[in-house]
Amino acid sequence: MMARKTAAHASPSRCRLPASALRRRQLAASAWLYLTFLAVATIMAGTFVLAFMASLKVDPLERPFRFYFDQLNPAAWIAAARLGQEGAGDALWGGFSPGAKIAFGVTYAAPADTTIVEPKAEIPRRRPGSGIAAALMRDYAADYASIALKSSSSETMQVRDERGIWQAWPTRTFVYEITYRPDRQNRPRIERTPLNLTAPPSQTLIDSPISPSRSERRGRLLSWDNITPGALGLIFNNYRRVINETADLQTGKSLFGSWLVNSLAIATGRLLLTLVVASLAGYALARLKFRGSRLLFAALIFSMTIPAQVTFVSNYLIFRDLSLLNTPWSVIVVFVASANVLLMKQFFEGFPREIEEAAIVDGANRFQVFWKIVLPNAKPALLVNAILAFQGAWNDFFWPLVLITSPPEALTVQVGLLSLRRSFGGAQGDWGLVLAGAFLSVVPVLILFVLFQRHIVPTQFTKGIT
Repeated sequence: MMARKTAAHASPSRCRLPASALRRRQLAASAWLYLTFLAVATIMAGTFVLAFMASLKVDPLERPFRFYFDQLNPAAWIAAARLGQEGAGDALWGGFSPGAKIAFGVTYAAPADTTIVEPKAEIPRRRPGSGIAAALMRDYAADYASIALKSSSSETMQVRDERGIWQAWPTRTFVYEITYRPDRQNRPRIERTPLNLTAPPSQTLIDSPISPSRSERRGRLLSWDNITPGALGLIFNNYRRVINETADLQTGKSLFGSWLVNSLAIATGRLLLTLVVASLAGYALARLKFRGSRLLFAALIFSMTIPAQVTFVSNYLIFRDLSLLNTPWSVIVVFVASANVLLMKQFFEGFPREIEEAAIVDGANRFQVFWKIVLPNAKPALLVNAILAFQGAWNDFFWPLVLITSPPEALTVQVGLLSLRRSFGGAQGDWGLVLAGAFLSVVPVLILFVLFQRHIVPTQFTKGIT
């Protein structure tokens, strides 16, 4: 009996884990939880990352989708920087300017017993895009450039054929020199230098400083949109095109820059107006008891259930009669009293009444209590409202489309993206530029969230207490 009791008393101590083993289990559980969250975040961000990579490509719709291309290749960056330096003395953004001498080498390979001939090289008279950019272009590199074969050299290389057998293929490297003609009177700096190379179908391009932009005629014609891009010009060519090629036909001014400024002004205006209206209305509904307050709050809740498309005709007529159409004020004031008021009301209802009553006993009136005590403690709610209002105004598409229709530079960035899709997407197929414009429109919201996310946390009510 004594032995059985001793064993019973000893069993809990034998089952108890050491502190080190328990700590290891806790660390393992934390590690698995962290890896789970990391995997979920990676999956959710995967689409965003792929879209950003596609926005850097010349052809974002290519199949299969390549994850390694010139815009992500450091060797291509170095080559592009050299070509940009030779073309315009600018290794970052490149170009083609007076005095330029550019050495561009390409290597072709062909099956054994095949003579590799020199490809036909030309600087085409090519416009940098379509639509507005094509109409605004006045200077072409073809009018100022001359191209000549500088040197050529032959070698052999081992190539695996379709049957998996290694064979010795001859290769030949051609180095072309592109110069800016000194005999021209008007000598502008040109942004890009296109190049076309035409070779027999038996010859295959195996090496070049930067990859060709497209291949046509079953590989016979290889085309480069710009052989002097510079490092940043190669990587962010689509983003540069968004700024330069979306221009007004009359003034030549960048429309995309104007769209960004308009959206920023509208978003900032709505943010400020929303904070004023939401804080005042929310505090009044939370603290002031007056006849019809419940009916007013019910009407506010009911208005949140009505889609904007139901009331846009009446709102449009009101703004027309007030002469506010095609002005940013119509978009600013159209959507300020909404869920923001409800959020502020709920926050103010949770604020301790004792603090307000103590301030009133000390002689403060209702507005002083609101301004000096309640509002300083409402920083988290105000920041949440500010971010929601800014994001809602920045991403708003419907109301700017209805209320602002002209002139082109008065549009917002979201409506401007629609015009980009019509001008460069569709039949034109220039989706890289459209994707770049979409990503530029996301940047301000990301910056706002990164700057203020650490402030969106509950805080103790300490302001105004002495």
